[in-house]
Amino acid sequence: MSRLIEQTTPASPAAPAGRAELRRSKRSPNQPGRAAATATYVWLVLAAIVLLFPVLLTIVGGFLPEGQLVRRPPGLFNGHYSFGNYVAAWHETVVPLLPALANSLFVGLVIMLAHLVTSCLAAYSLVFVRMPLRKTIFWLFMATIMVPYEAIVVPNALFIRSLGMENNRWSLVLPFLANGFGVFLMRQAFRQFPDELRQAALLDGCGHLRFLCGIVLPSVRPSLTALAVWSFLQGWNMYFWPLIISSSNNSMNTLQTAVFALKSNGNGTQQALVLAGVSITLIPTLLLVIFGQRWFVRGFMAGAVK
Repeated sequence: MSRLIEQTTPASPAAPAGRAELRRSKRSPNQPGRAAATATYVWLVLAAIVLLFPVLLTIVGGFLPEGQLVRRPPGLFNGHYSFGNYVAAWHETVVPLLPALANSLFVGLVIMLAHLVTSCLAAYSLVFVRMPLRKTIFWLFMATIMVPYEAIVVPNALFIRSLGMENNRWSLVLPFLANGFGVFLMRQAFRQFPDELRQAALLDGCGHLRFLCGIVLPSVRPSLTALAVWSFLQGWNMYFWPLIISSSNNSMNTLQTAVFALKSNGNGTQQALVLAGVSITLIPTLLLVIFGQRWFVRGFMAGAVK
């Protein structure tokens, strides 16, 4: 009877307090409190505003008249906006942006495709093909990354001109068809495959090309996407090499060199016109980063753990 009474007796008022204490005890000691989390978010918002303000100034400044933009402080949010600068940057310049856009797309796409092909083939041979001095060859690829870009610009330019290709569009991409970083990235992704899988494919009569295209590459799509995005951005943002090659031929200008030419359009330096041109060049890059960010991060993290 006493046990029955104890079981039917309602819980004491101290039970909710005990449950609350239990919940507090289950909280991780490394979990920040509410005040620390609020301070972190405030700091992140302020840092984002500081970092994004130049982008905002570039895009909004392209819609402002020249007089209002050069005012101190510039009237970014209380002025008269128009598309006049964007129209002028697209049509009324010494170097039109439409042919330059075609050249930039050509450079970015060709470099991207070339990096995918050469990096995958080289990484496959370093991982799955039994050959002597594999590690030595790999470190030779890594050594190419350590060479400063400025150290090879002049020799490459002299080589291109010795071939008589300075007025050919292919001269914009010829020195950049292979890259050591792409080989490193794809090698790290390929190393996730066990050697037994390759041996089983050999027993089934699967050759190297079929194994690469049918089994390996579909399994490393995040790394392929990351390499594609990175390679396209490298080609799209090139400025110094196109400036050297296209110095005597305006038809070879890319968007980066064409925007620089906006400063000498015959009317003096117009900051609003230059900002409009820079905004046009940012649009493809921003779209590519926004929609490819998930694959970009997954690709770089794929080879981190074997």
